[in-house]
Parts: sequence; structure tokens; C-alpha cells
Amino acid sequence: QVQLVESGGGLVQAGGSLRLSCAASGRTFSSLVMGWFRQAPGKEREFVAFVNWSGGTTYYADSVKGRFTISRDNAKNTGYLQMNSLKPEDTAVYYCAADSNIPPIRRQDAKKYNYWGQGTQVTVSH
Repeated sequence: QVQLVESGGGLVQAGGSLRLSCAASGRTFSSLVMGWFRQAPGKEREFVAFVNWSGGTTYYADSVKGRFTISRDNAKNTGYLQMNSLKPEDTAVYYCAADSNIPPIRRQDAKKYNYWGQGTQVTVSH
């Protein structure tokens, strides 16, 4: 089993920045691929970003490309999502997710991730 705990959410003005963290335990973190998803009120959960085992391959939703950066530190068993130039439409609960292996074509599919954190709220004000 894998436990994931997100932190770093909060309230920020438009144009500001936040860095989310996802601390993993229960399994060798370097054996897991990781994704970030978000869910706004009344909307479906949507893919935000993906990083492979080593951190060498990343992938982003078009809506966050150029503003968000996903990374990981396997020595610390922690993944990160650096969010810059935040917009009100980025407001959502952000979740980190992980699994041992997800085909690249499926990395945006939340159903392919077996391990999830509890989520952290990000609110961007006008």
C-alpha cells in the first residue's frame, strides 16, 4: 500500500504562486509514477500534470503548460507541483496520485492511478 499526503494549498491572489507537496510512504517512491489532478466544485476531476519514475519525463494539461512545473525528489519520497501565474480558474482541490506503471497514452486517466492523497484546497482570488 501507498499513502500520499498533500500539503501547500491555500488562498492566493491571481498572478501569485504556490508549491504543492505530496509526501509518499509505504512503498519505494522511486518505483511509482506520479500525477496531479484537480477538481473544482461541480466539475469532474481533471488531469494537471504527470512525472515518470526518475523525473525525466513530464507531461502537462494544456491549461497549465508554461505555468506549472511538476517535479519529484526520490530521496525525500516527495513530489511537487510548482504553480505560477495562478488564475481564478485554477481554483480547485488538488490531488496527487501514484501507481507503479501507467502507459503514456493513459497518463491523463484518473482511473489508472490506484493511490490517491486526500487533496489540498487551492483558491485563487481575483
